[in-house]
This record gives sequence, C-alpha cells and structure tokens, in this order.
Amino acid sequence: MQRIQRQAIIPESAAGERLDVALAALFPEFSRARLQRWLKAGDLTVDGASPRGRTAVAGGEAVVIDARQADEGAVLPEPIPLDVLHEDSALVVIDKPAGLVVHPGAGNPAGTLQNALLHHHPALAGVPRSGIVHRLDRDTSGLMVVAKTLEAHTALVDQLQARTMGREYLALVVGTFTGGGKVEAPIGRHPRDRLKMAVRGSDGKPAVTHYRVETRFVAHTLLRCRLETGRTHQIRVHMAHIRHPIVGDPVYGGRLRLPGGAEAVTVEPLAAGAEAGEGESPAAGPMTDAPAASAVSVADVLRGFRRQALHAETLTLEHPVTGERCTWTTPVPADFARLRDALGRHQAHHR
Repeated sequence: MQRIQRQAIIPESAAGERLDVALAALFPEFSRARLQRWLKAGDLTVDGASPRGRTAVAGGEAVVIDARQADEGAVLPEPIPLDVLHEDSALVVIDKPAGLVVHPGAGNPAGTLQNALLHHHPALAGVPRSGIVHRLDRDTSGLMVVAKTLEAHTALVDQLQARTMGREYLALVVGTFTGGGKVEAPIGRHPRDRLKMAVRGSDGKPAVTHYRVETRFVAHTLLRCRLETGRTHQIRVHMAHIRHPIVGDPVYGGRLRLPGGAEAVTVEPLAAGAEAGEGESPAAGPMTDAPAASAVSVADVLRGFRRQALHAETLTLEHPVTGERCTWTTPVPADFARLRDALGRHQAHHR
C-alpha cells in the first residue's frame, strides 16, 4: 500500500474557479477522477473540510492530501520477454505480439503483459494498472504505450480522452471497397452474449472508426483504420457491422470465405519459428509458379490463419514531459505478412 501525501495552497489567481478545476491544476500528476474520489472519501481536504467539486474557491485555501493507493500486489512479476521500441524516464513503447493477454483475468491469472511489465520495471507497481493506459485484444498485435510515472499516466489518459493520441491499425477484411470511409455506430455489450460487443442504439457508447484502402486483393482488402474513439473490440465490431469482417476473427468473422482459384495458387510454407508476433517477416518467403512438395495453397493459408488479422501499426502522442509530438511504427508480424503476400500472389494470378 503506497501512501500519498501532498500539501498546497490554492493560488489567489484561481479565485472563482470550481474546486475540481483548481485541484487539477494544482496536482497535475493525478487525474481529476482520482482527486474527486479522494475528496469524496475525505482523503483530500480543503481547510480541513471536504466540499463538493463544483464549489467555487476564493484562493488561499490550504489543501491536504493523505491517501493510500494499493500497489498492484496481486499481479506478480514474470520474466516474459518484451519487444521494447522506445523507453525513457516517463514511458515505454512496446510491440505486443499476438497471443499475449494485456491484464490478468478469468482464465488468464498470469503470463500477461502486466506481469511482464512488473518484471521489466518493478516501480510500475505504484502506477495504476502498472502504467497501462490502453489495451489491445489478446490476438491483436502491435504498439502500446505504458506510463512509468503517475504524471505520465495522467497525461496519457488525458490525451486518450481528448482524442489527441493517434492510433492507426492495419486490418485485412473480407470483401472489396471502392474507397475509404467512416463507421459511426455506438457500441455496447451484446444483449445476449455478454462476452461480445455489438453495435447498439441509444444505450451504446459513441464509437467512430475512419478507414482507407491500403491494398486491394481479389476478394479481400487491406484497410488502414484510424480510431477516433477506443471502445472494446471497436474495429472488429465496426467492420463486421458493415459486412466486411476481419479475416480470421473467431468472434465476429463468421464462416470462412475463400476467393475463387485460391486452391490452385501455391506459396511456400511458413518458415520454422516464424509464428504470430515473432518479429518482422522478410516477406512471405519465395513463391513458386509450380506446386512443390512443400507448397501450400492460398486457401490453406487462409484456413490456417485463426486469429483476427488486425495490427496496431502506428502510435502518435505528445510526450508527457517534453511536449514533443512522437510517432512510432512497427511492421506486421510474420503470419500476417505471409497472409497478405499470399493474397497478393493470388491477385497477380487473376490479372
């Protein structure tokens, strides 16, 4: 249990402001929600009292914080390898492989990204959720940012809420497009299957996904998707909603649909060790015109891809300390690259 103690005086220049606004300016390392919780619990006092957040301040009030924040004690450090693209005193950017769960939960009590982070940087036990400010589904690969301090955590969460953090994904979907577009459809829990999300009416949360065409294939399209909001399963739900589900999606993808001629076009088998999330693929390997003993068909590649073909490729944010606008990118993992290149081979045969 970490004890947090602070003392400060509300400046005279804040006279007339709401208390919650003045507190946020006084303690930028803490989120407004956390300050509000402490205020309601009596862990934050103003001149010895706990007024409401909407109360106007006069300036000169003494603010005292004496709160306790539970460490992430239930989550144990584990020596799980991490692919770190960038790290400094405020944050770390990670390329998460497909198959790695972000948080421990039902069915996944250990072996998660959070366990790995606590081993990589034990001080994260004092940061909410070990510094994780956004998540990726287990079988989605790509970039995530983790805050290493309370100040950085608050700043990054604020960017997510203000929609100034840029996140672009590559999604391989079923069907063809004439151009890009936008899906604006509220998302909420599925009314019957509580493990799924669905497009809902008035009881759903606003959700917006922008997309543009990256590569066209015979019966599939590689889309570049940009999140305006960040709902659970958002891209997967939105693509299924417009009847272009993500290839391989076991929840929203529906039945497998093979393009014509996919059985006849062959590619080399996936190289040993080139599994999902094990780094960059040099391509899909050499492709042959004539079937070889070891060759597999494009149809086999599609059948064998049993996770959603979704990759968080680009992450853009304002650095919480320097204020610099930073961008990171990472290539798709080997299994995704092979699927993409196999469909490209199929496309070439149909020109």
